[in-house]
Amino acid sequence: MLGAGQRAVREVVICRAVRTPRGKGSPKGALHRLAPVELVTHLLEHLVAHLGPVPADDVILGCATQTGDQGGNLARAAVLAAGWTTPALTINRFCASGMEAVAFGAAKIRAGDADVVVAGGVESVSRVAMYADGGPLHASHPLHMGIAADLAATLDGTTREQLDAYADTTRAKARAAPPSPALVPLAGLADDELRPFAPDTASQVPAFDSAQDHLVLPHYPQLAAIRHLHTRANSPQLADAAALTVLADRATADRLGLPVLARIVASATASADPIALLTAGQSALEAVVARAGLTMRDLGSVEFAEAFAALCLRLMRTHDLSHERLNPRGGTIALGHAFGATGAILVANAVDNLALGRYAAAAVSGAAGLGAAMLLDRG
Repeated sequence: MLGAGQRAVREVVICRAVRTPRGKGSPKGALHRLAPVELVTHLLEHLVAHLGPVPADDVILGCATQTGDQGGNLARAAVLAAGWTTPALTINRFCASGMEAVAFGAAKIRAGDADVVVAGGVESVSRVAMYADGGPLHASHPLHMGIAADLAATLDGTTREQLDAYADTTRAKARAAPPSPALVPLAGLADDELRPFAPDTASQVPAFDSAQDHLVLPHYPQLAAIRHLHTRANSPQLADAAALTVLADRATADRLGLPVLARIVASATASADPIALLTAGQSALEAVVARAGLTMRDLGSVEFAEAFAALCLRLMRTHDLSHERLNPRGGTIALGHAFGATGAILVANAVDNLALGRYAAAAVSGAAGLGAAMLLDRG
Protein backbone atom coordinates (compact mmCIF):
# COMPACT_ATOMS: atom_id res chain seq x y z
CA MET A 1 0.00 0.00 0.00
CA LEU A 2 1.26 3.47 -0.90
CA GLY A 3 1.76 5.97 1.87
CA ALA A 4 0.33 9.48 1.96
CA GLY A 5 1.59 11.55 -0.94
CA GLN A 6 3.03 8.54 -2.77
CA ARG A 7 2.06 7.77 -6.34
CA ALA A 8 2.19 4.45 -8.16
CA VAL A 9 4.72 4.11 -10.97
CA ARG A 10 2.73 4.23 -14.18
CA GLU A 11 3.12 2.36 -17.45
CA VAL A 12 4.24 4.52 -20.37
CA VAL A 13 3.09 3.75 -23.89
CA ILE A 14 3.85 5.19 -27.31
CA CYS A 15 0.65 6.25 -29.03
CA ARG A 16 2.08 7.72 -32.20
CA ALA A 17 5.50 8.10 -33.83
CA VAL A 18 6.06 10.43 -36.76
CA ARG A 19 9.01 11.81 -38.66
CA THR A 20 9.78 13.99 -41.64
CA PRO A 21 11.70 12.72 -44.63
CA ARG A 22 15.46 12.93 -44.25
CA GLY A 23 17.21 15.41 -46.53
CA LYS A 24 20.86 15.71 -47.40
CA GLY A 25 22.68 17.84 -44.87
CA SER A 26 23.92 20.32 -47.45
CA PRO A 27 22.59 23.43 -49.21
CA LYS A 28 21.62 21.08 -52.05
CA GLY A 29 19.52 18.92 -49.72
CA ALA A 30 15.78 18.57 -50.16
CA LEU A 31 14.96 20.17 -46.78
CA HIS A 32 17.54 22.96 -46.73
CA ARG A 33 14.98 25.63 -47.61
CA LEU A 34 12.91 24.78 -44.51
CA ALA A 35 13.98 26.10 -41.11
CA PRO A 36 14.13 23.46 -38.36
CA VAL A 37 11.19 25.09 -36.58
CA GLU A 38 9.14 24.45 -39.72
CA LEU A 39 10.05 20.75 -39.69
CA VAL A 40 8.80 20.37 -36.11
CA THR A 41 5.72 22.52 -36.71
CA HIS A 42 4.79 20.33 -39.67
CA LEU A 43 4.79 17.26 -37.43
CA LEU A 44 2.83 18.98 -34.66
CA GLU A 45 0.18 20.00 -37.18
CA HIS A 46 0.10 16.46 -38.56
CA LEU A 47 -0.56 15.06 -35.08
CA VAL A 48 -3.54 17.38 -34.63
CA ALA A 49 -4.87 16.48 -38.08
CA HIS A 50 -4.78 12.75 -37.28
CA LEU A 51 -5.40 12.62 -33.53
CA GLY A 52 -7.31 15.82 -32.88
CA PRO A 53 -6.06 18.32 -30.29
CA VAL A 54 -3.27 16.62 -28.34
CA PRO A 55 -3.68 17.29 -24.58
CA ALA A 56 0.07 17.32 -23.99
CA ASP A 57 1.42 18.49 -20.66
CA ASP A 58 4.82 19.18 -22.20
CA VAL A 59 6.77 19.09 -25.47
CA ILE A 60 10.41 18.01 -25.15
CA LEU A 61 12.73 18.31 -28.11
CA GLY A 62 16.32 17.21 -28.56
CA CYS A 63 18.74 19.26 -30.67
CA ALA A 64 22.53 18.97 -30.79
CA THR A 65 23.60 22.38 -32.07
CA GLN A 66 21.48 25.01 -30.37
CA THR A 67 22.42 28.25 -32.05
CA GLY A 68 21.11 30.37 -34.90
CA ASP A 69 18.03 28.73 -36.45
CA GLN A 70 18.18 26.13 -33.66
CA GLY A 71 18.70 28.46 -30.71
CA GLY A 72 16.34 30.12 -28.26
CA ASN A 73 14.35 27.06 -27.14
CA LEU A 74 13.36 25.77 -30.56
CA ALA A 75 10.71 23.52 -29.02
CA ARG A 76 8.78 26.49 -27.66
CA ALA A 77 9.06 28.31 -30.99
CA ALA A 78 7.58 25.30 -32.82
CA VAL A 79 4.77 24.90 -30.27
CA LEU A 80 3.75 28.54 -30.71
CA ALA A 81 4.01 28.32 -34.50
CA ALA A 82 1.67 25.31 -34.45
CA GLY A 83 -0.85 27.18 -32.30
CA TRP A 84 -0.38 24.97 -29.24
CA THR A 85 -0.43 26.38 -25.69
CA THR A 86 1.81 23.64 -24.30
CA PRO A 87 5.01 24.29 -22.31
CA ALA A 88 8.13 23.23 -24.22
CA LEU A 89 11.74 22.36 -23.49
CA THR A 90 14.82 21.81 -25.68
CA ILE A 91 17.58 19.50 -24.42
CA ASN A 92 21.04 18.52 -25.63
CA ARG A 93 22.85 15.22 -25.28
CA PHE A 94 24.43 15.59 -28.71
CA CYS A 95 23.48 12.71 -31.04
CA ALA A 96 21.51 11.04 -28.24
CA SER A 97 19.29 14.13 -27.77
CA GLY A 98 16.18 12.85 -29.55
CA MET A 99 16.18 9.58 -27.66
CA GLU A 100 16.78 11.34 -24.37
CA ALA A 101 13.84 13.64 -25.03
CA VAL A 102 11.64 10.56 -25.31
CA ALA A 103 13.18 9.12 -22.14
CA PHE A 104 12.64 12.39 -20.25
CA GLY A 105 9.01 12.49 -21.34
CA ALA A 106 8.50 8.89 -20.27
CA ALA A 107 10.07 9.63 -16.88
CA LYS A 108 7.66 12.52 -16.25
CA ILE A 109 4.70 10.31 -17.08
CA ARG A 110 6.01 7.38 -15.07
CA ALA A 111 6.41 9.62 -12.02
CA GLY A 112 2.91 11.06 -12.36
CA ASP A 113 4.09 14.56 -13.25
CA ALA A 114 2.46 14.42 -16.70
CA ASP A 115 -0.20 12.37 -18.47
CA VAL A 116 0.73 13.06 -22.09
CA VAL A 117 4.06 14.28 -23.48
CA VAL A 118 5.14 14.89 -27.05
CA ALA A 119 8.88 14.22 -27.36
CA GLY A 120 11.43 13.87 -30.13
CA GLY A 121 14.19 15.75 -31.87
CA VAL A 122 15.27 17.89 -34.79
CA GLU A 123 18.43 18.88 -36.62
CA SER A 124 19.03 20.91 -39.76
CA VAL A 125 22.69 20.26 -40.43
CA SER A 126 22.41 22.03 -43.77
CA ARG A 127 21.45 25.29 -42.02
CA VAL A 128 23.29 24.97 -38.70
CA ALA A 129 26.65 23.30 -39.14
CA MET A 130 28.11 20.89 -36.61
CA TYR A 131 30.13 22.79 -33.93
CA ALA A 132 28.55 26.10 -35.02
CA ASP A 133 27.71 26.84 -31.38
CA GLY A 134 31.41 27.16 -30.55
CA GLY A 135 30.86 25.43 -27.23
CA PRO A 136 33.69 24.83 -24.75
CA LEU A 137 33.43 21.05 -25.00
CA HIS A 138 34.45 21.18 -28.65
CA ALA A 139 37.67 22.91 -27.62
CA SER A 140 38.46 20.67 -24.65
CA HIS A 141 37.65 17.40 -26.48
CA PRO A 142 38.37 18.15 -30.15
CA LEU A 143 38.78 14.54 -31.36
CA HIS A 144 36.77 13.94 -34.51
CA MET A 145 34.36 11.02 -34.30
CA GLY A 146 35.79 9.55 -37.48
CA ILE A 147 39.18 9.16 -35.81
CA ALA A 148 37.50 7.34 -32.91
CA ALA A 149 35.87 5.04 -35.47
CA ASP A 150 39.23 4.33 -37.10
CA LEU A 151 40.61 3.63 -33.63
CA ALA A 152 37.86 1.06 -33.02
CA ALA A 153 38.60 -0.63 -36.34
CA THR A 154 42.33 -0.71 -35.53
CA LEU A 155 41.81 -2.16 -32.04
CA ASP A 156 39.40 -4.81 -33.34
CA GLY A 157 41.48 -5.78 -36.36
CA THR A 158 38.57 -4.92 -38.65
CA THR A 159 39.46 -4.76 -42.33
CA ARG A 160 38.43 -2.22 -44.93
CA GLU A 161 36.64 -5.01 -46.80
CA GLN A 162 34.52 -5.80 -43.74
CA LEU A 163 33.61 -2.13 -43.29
CA ASP A 164 32.61 -1.82 -46.94
CA ALA A 165 30.61 -5.03 -46.84
CA TYR A 166 28.64 -3.77 -43.85
CA ALA A 167 27.93 -0.48 -45.60
CA ASP A 168 26.76 -2.23 -48.76
CA THR A 169 24.44 -4.42 -46.67
CA THR A 170 22.82 -1.54 -44.83
CA ARG A 171 22.24 0.28 -48.13
CA ALA A 172 20.66 -2.83 -49.59
CA LYS A 173 18.31 -3.08 -46.59
CA ALA A 174 17.37 0.59 -46.96
CA ARG A 175 16.50 0.09 -50.63
CA ALA A 176 14.38 -2.99 -49.88
CA ALA A 177 12.53 -1.64 -46.81
CA PRO A 178 8.84 -0.78 -47.16
CA PRO A 179 7.82 2.82 -46.39
CA SER A 180 7.73 3.48 -42.66
CA PRO A 181 4.29 4.13 -41.14
CA ALA A 182 5.95 6.99 -39.27
CA LEU A 183 6.95 8.89 -42.39
CA VAL A 184 4.99 12.13 -42.88
CA PRO A 185 5.48 13.45 -46.43
CA LEU A 186 6.66 17.01 -46.67
CA ALA A 187 6.16 19.03 -49.86
CA GLY A 188 5.77 15.74 -51.71
CA LEU A 189 9.20 14.51 -50.63
CA ALA A 190 10.14 11.03 -49.49
CA ASP A 191 13.56 10.31 -47.96
CA ASP A 192 16.28 12.14 -49.86
CA GLU A 193 18.54 9.11 -49.53
CA LEU A 194 22.25 9.76 -49.37
CA ARG A 195 24.17 7.64 -51.87
CA PRO A 196 21.96 4.55 -51.46
CA PHE A 197 23.65 3.20 -54.59
CA ALA A 198 27.35 3.66 -53.90
CA PRO A 199 28.83 3.16 -57.39
CA ASP A 200 32.04 1.56 -56.13
CA THR A 201 32.46 1.32 -52.38
CA ALA A 202 35.95 -0.13 -52.69
CA SER A 203 37.25 2.83 -54.71
CA GLN A 204 36.54 5.38 -51.97
CA VAL A 205 39.55 6.98 -50.27
CA PRO A 206 39.88 7.28 -46.46
CA ALA A 207 37.89 10.20 -45.11
CA PHE A 208 40.16 10.85 -42.12
CA ASP A 209 43.91 11.29 -41.95
CA SER A 210 46.58 11.13 -39.25
CA ALA A 211 46.32 14.80 -38.20
CA GLN A 212 44.73 13.90 -34.84
CA ASP A 213 46.53 10.62 -34.21
CA HIS A 214 48.72 12.36 -31.62
CA LEU A 215 45.61 12.84 -29.47
CA VAL A 216 44.93 9.10 -29.46
CA LEU A 217 48.16 7.12 -29.57
CA PRO A 218 49.45 8.16 -26.09
CA HIS A 219 46.36 6.44 -24.65
CA TYR A 220 47.04 3.21 -26.56
CA PRO A 221 50.78 2.46 -26.28
CA GLN A 222 50.18 -0.98 -27.80
CA LEU A 223 49.40 0.69 -31.14
CA ALA A 224 52.17 1.83 -33.46
CA ALA A 225 49.67 3.61 -35.69
CA ILE A 226 45.96 4.03 -36.41
CA ARG A 227 44.70 2.44 -39.60
CA HIS A 228 42.47 4.99 -41.34
CA LEU A 229 39.87 2.82 -43.02
CA HIS A 230 36.56 4.69 -42.90
CA THR A 231 35.46 6.41 -46.07
CA ARG A 232 32.42 8.45 -47.08
CA ALA A 233 30.83 5.18 -48.18
CA ASN A 234 31.08 3.36 -44.84
CA SER A 235 30.47 6.39 -42.59
CA PRO A 236 27.18 8.03 -41.54
CA GLN A 237 25.97 10.78 -43.84
CA LEU A 238 24.74 14.15 -42.55
CA ALA A 239 21.02 14.85 -42.82
CA ASP A 240 18.17 17.19 -41.92
CA ALA A 241 15.09 15.74 -40.20
CA ALA A 242 12.64 15.93 -37.31
CA ALA A 243 10.79 13.19 -35.42
CA LEU A 244 8.19 13.14 -32.64
CA THR A 245 6.46 10.58 -30.43
CA VAL A 246 3.23 10.93 -28.48
CA LEU A 247 3.65 9.37 -25.03
CA ALA A 248 0.99 8.69 -22.40
CA ASP A 249 0.35 6.51 -19.41
CA ARG A 250 -1.79 3.54 -20.39
CA ALA A 251 -4.87 4.63 -18.45
CA THR A 252 -4.82 8.05 -20.11
CA ALA A 253 -4.36 6.50 -23.55
CA ASP A 254 -7.37 4.26 -22.95
CA ARG A 255 -9.46 7.16 -21.66
CA LEU A 256 -8.62 9.37 -24.63
CA GLY A 257 -9.00 6.58 -27.18
CA LEU A 258 -5.38 6.86 -28.28
CA PRO A 259 -3.79 3.87 -30.02
CA VAL A 260 -1.10 1.93 -28.14
CA LEU A 261 1.78 1.02 -30.44
CA ALA A 262 4.37 -0.01 -27.86
CA ARG A 263 5.29 0.09 -24.19
CA ILE A 264 8.52 1.69 -23.02
CA VAL A 265 10.13 -0.93 -20.81
CA ALA A 266 13.26 0.96 -19.78
CA SER A 267 15.89 3.45 -20.87
CA ALA A 268 19.56 3.91 -20.02
CA THR A 269 22.44 6.28 -20.59
CA ALA A 270 26.18 5.68 -20.61
CA SER A 271 29.41 7.60 -20.66
CA ALA A 272 32.66 6.58 -22.33
CA ASP A 273 36.22 7.82 -22.43
CA PRO A 274 36.11 10.76 -24.89
CA ILE A 275 38.99 9.16 -26.80
CA ALA A 276 37.02 5.95 -27.38
CA LEU A 277 33.92 8.10 -27.55
CA LEU A 278 31.74 5.99 -29.84
CA THR A 279 31.51 3.02 -27.45
CA ALA A 280 28.83 4.55 -25.18
CA GLY A 281 25.91 3.54 -27.39
CA GLN A 282 26.72 -0.15 -27.05
CA SER A 283 27.26 0.27 -23.30
CA ALA A 284 23.85 1.93 -22.96
CA LEU A 285 22.23 -0.85 -24.98
CA GLU A 286 23.79 -3.52 -22.77
CA ALA A 287 22.66 -1.61 -19.67
CA VAL A 288 19.03 -1.23 -20.75
CA VAL A 289 18.74 -4.91 -21.66
CA ALA A 290 20.20 -5.94 -18.30
CA ARG A 291 17.94 -3.45 -16.49
CA ALA A 292 14.92 -5.22 -17.99
CA GLY A 293 16.21 -8.64 -16.91
CA LEU A 294 16.64 -9.74 -20.53
CA THR A 295 19.50 -10.80 -22.78
CA MET A 296 20.38 -9.68 -26.30
CA ARG A 297 18.91 -12.95 -27.58
CA ASP A 298 15.48 -11.78 -26.38
CA LEU A 299 15.46 -8.86 -28.81
CA GLY A 300 13.66 -9.26 -32.08
CA SER A 301 15.54 -6.27 -33.47
CA VAL A 302 18.07 -3.59 -32.57
CA GLU A 303 18.10 -0.10 -34.05
CA PHE A 304 21.69 1.05 -33.62
CA ALA A 305 22.86 4.40 -34.95
CA GLU A 306 25.49 3.60 -37.53
CA ALA A 307 28.14 5.85 -36.08
CA PHE A 308 30.58 4.34 -38.56
CA ALA A 309 30.65 0.73 -39.70
CA ALA A 310 33.33 -0.40 -37.22
CA LEU A 311 31.09 0.09 -34.19
CA CYS A 312 28.25 -1.86 -35.82
CA LEU A 313 30.57 -4.76 -36.57
CA ARG A 314 31.84 -4.68 -32.98
CA LEU A 315 28.26 -4.90 -31.67
CA MET A 316 27.47 -7.79 -34.00
CA ARG A 317 30.58 -9.73 -32.98
CA THR A 318 30.18 -9.09 -29.26
CA HIS A 319 26.58 -10.24 -29.10
CA ASP A 320 26.31 -12.63 -32.05
CA LEU A 321 23.80 -10.23 -33.58
CA SER A 322 22.77 -11.05 -37.13
CA HIS A 323 22.26 -8.60 -39.98
CA GLU A 324 18.60 -9.60 -39.98
CA ARG A 325 18.11 -8.27 -36.44
CA LEU A 326 20.33 -5.18 -36.71
CA ASN A 327 18.83 -2.14 -38.45
CA PRO A 328 16.42 -4.18 -40.60
CA ARG A 329 15.35 -1.01 -42.47
CA GLY A 330 18.90 0.18 -43.09
CA GLY A 331 20.66 2.78 -41.01
CA THR A 332 22.35 6.14 -40.99
CA ILE A 333 25.15 5.09 -43.34
CA ALA A 334 22.48 4.67 -46.02
CA LEU A 335 19.87 7.21 -45.00
CA GLY A 336 21.62 9.96 -43.07
CA HIS A 337 22.27 11.08 -39.51
CA ALA A 338 20.33 14.16 -38.36
CA PHE A 339 22.05 14.52 -34.97
CA GLY A 340 19.25 15.65 -32.62
CA ALA A 341 16.55 13.79 -34.57
CA THR A 342 18.28 10.44 -35.05
CA GLY A 343 17.46 9.02 -31.61
CA ALA A 344 13.76 9.74 -32.04
CA ILE A 345 13.85 8.24 -35.56
CA LEU A 346 15.42 5.10 -34.12
CA VAL A 347 12.60 4.87 -31.57
CA ALA A 348 10.04 5.19 -34.39
CA ASN A 349 11.86 2.45 -36.31
CA ALA A 350 11.90 0.25 -33.22
CA VAL A 351 8.12 0.61 -32.98
CA ASP A 352 7.84 -0.59 -36.58
CA ASN A 353 10.22 -3.47 -35.86
CA LEU A 354 8.03 -4.94 -33.12
CA ALA A 355 6.50 -7.05 -35.88
CA LEU A 356 9.78 -9.01 -35.79
CA GLY A 357 9.59 -9.94 -32.10
CA ARG A 358 8.15 -8.97 -28.75
CA TYR A 359 11.08 -6.72 -27.80
CA ALA A 360 12.89 -4.06 -29.81
CA ALA A 361 15.75 -1.86 -28.68
CA ALA A 362 17.27 1.36 -29.98
CA ALA A 363 20.65 2.85 -29.11
CA VAL A 364 22.87 5.73 -30.19
CA SER A 365 26.35 7.05 -29.45
CA GLY A 366 27.03 10.76 -29.25
CA ALA A 367 29.89 13.21 -29.16
CA ALA A 368 32.20 13.42 -26.15
CA GLY A 369 31.52 9.81 -25.16
CA LEU A 370 27.77 9.91 -24.51
CA GLY A 371 25.23 7.20 -25.29
CA ALA A 372 21.56 6.36 -24.77
CA ALA A 373 19.31 3.35 -25.29
CA MET A 374 15.65 2.44 -25.00
CA LEU A 375 13.80 -0.87 -24.83
CA LEU A 376 10.25 -1.36 -26.12
CA ASP A 377 7.78 -4.19 -26.13
CA ARG A 378 4.57 -4.70 -28.08
CA GLY A 379 2.50 -3.09 -25.37
